Amino acid sequence: MADHVITDIAALEALYGTPGEASLIKVADRLTPLYAKWIMASRFCVVSTVGPEGTDGSPRGDSGPVVQKLDDQTLLMPDWRGNNRMDTLRNIVNDGRISLMFMVAGSNNVVRINGTAVVSVASDLLARFDQNGRAPRSVLVVTIAEIYSQCARALMRSGLWSAGDESEDLPSVGDLLAEQKAGFDGASYDAEWAPRAAKTMW
Repeated sequence: MADHVITDIAALEALYGTPGEASLIKVADRLTPLYAKWIMASRFCVVSTVGPEGTDGSPRGDSGPVVQKLDDQTLLMPDWRGNNRMDTLRNIVNDGRISLMFMVAGSNNVVRINGTAVVSVASDLLARFDQNGRAPRSVLVVTIAEIYSQCARALMRSGLWSAGDESEDLPSVGDLLAEQKAGFDGASYDAEWAPRAAKTMW
């Protein structure tokens, strides 16, 4: 097996060759007007962080833009209610590196941002995300190092937006929890989840 593992960058580059012009010139170090337009259309992104416990990928979504623009170098992301594991927040406190992958329903393109982040509880930032008197407990302040579009092939291959509902035979979250803990009442968990989520969305 070890004979088939690539262990140095030169071998990797020899296998894949040189990148095309478009993949090199697409990178910006700030929110340009067009990149800003794209990001502000996104209601969903995946946040990736790294810390002493390892890596973490977390979905983030909102009823409007998933982030707000503070300036051309800075994005704000509210930390709305979740499960209180705080995996993303713990990582950022320990290691500020962050990546965000923004999607827009119907578009096969993805826009990615790499940079650093801090967890802020500044009252003026929290107030920017007020939802009928409810505010997030913290806001991620993301400083952009680079922003670029991602090749559409992955979403095209998967048919993500055109495949229809493929969730019929999936296990529920209650099923997954019951698999992990003997005696856990997964059916009750599933039955209670939707009304609980409706009351705790923000």
